[in-house]
Amino acid sequence: MILTLVGLMLLGMTGTAHAQCRMENKAFQSGETLEYTLHFNWKFIWVKAGTATLTTRSTTWNGVPCFKSHLITRTNKRLDKFFAMRDTLVSIVGHDLVPYYYKKAANEGGKYYVDEVWYDYKNGQTHLRQHYLNRRGIGRDTSNVSVECVYDMLSMMLSSRSYDATRFKEGEKLVFPMADGRKIEPTTLIYRGKKNFRMEESDTTYRCLVFSFVEYEKKKEKEIITFYITDDDNHTPVRLDLFLKFGTAKAFLNKAKGLRNPSISIIRR
Repeated sequence: MILTLVGLMLLGMTGTAHAQCRMENKAFQSGETLEYTLHFNWKFIWVKAGTATLTTRSTTWNGVPCFKSHLITRTNKRLDKFFAMRDTLVSIVGHDLVPYYYKKAANEGGKYYVDEVWYDYKNGQTHLRQHYLNRRGIGRDTSNVSVECVYDMLSMMLSSRSYDATRFKEGEKLVFPMADGRKIEPTTLIYRGKKNFRMEESDTTYRCLVFSFVEYEKKKEKEIITFYITDDDNHTPVRLDLFLKFGTAKAFLNKAKGLRNPSISIIRR
């Protein structure tokens, strides 16, 4: 998210890929902090497993005003004995939600790896510089070019918060390229429709829009993450269902600060 004078000139260009990445941000602002409790399915029992925090603050990227979002996930001492997880995701997007940088530093079960992606826009294309560091400390650099707008997991979630869901039909699919430190792969975002969701251990019920990220293996749908966002102008993620290699996890919102718009999706307390 930060460019210099050259970056500012790029923002004024009408290059195909860069232009189609632009969206009006209606959902969040600098200063937003969302705190979650994590629950893991452990031997058919759901247990409290840790916390996750998503913060968004103002920054610059090569001189361009941007948002920098951190998603930090930590398991608690109870679960650390079986499977410790320390994940930090960083996304830098412009005020028009154009991605510029992504990083995931993950320590999952003692296995550490890093994904990084740098985005550049020129000649109507998206240019990506990608870096992957595996658990043995061996790094690998990759470059890719696309005529489409390319996202990573966190920038896609930030952008989806400004979607106008009234234009979607239940089951509608959006296919887009998703990048990590090694590759670009097509990923599908499916709109699952509207659902009222009662928060765990609470009397608070939210009116939500539900989306899922899915991949396809041999034409069979494999769900990666399903997220519930409030059906108001904040589109706040209040629940995330994560389908991991070692099982299933859920994240439930327990505190929200610095929201941009009134929270009018709460229908019962």
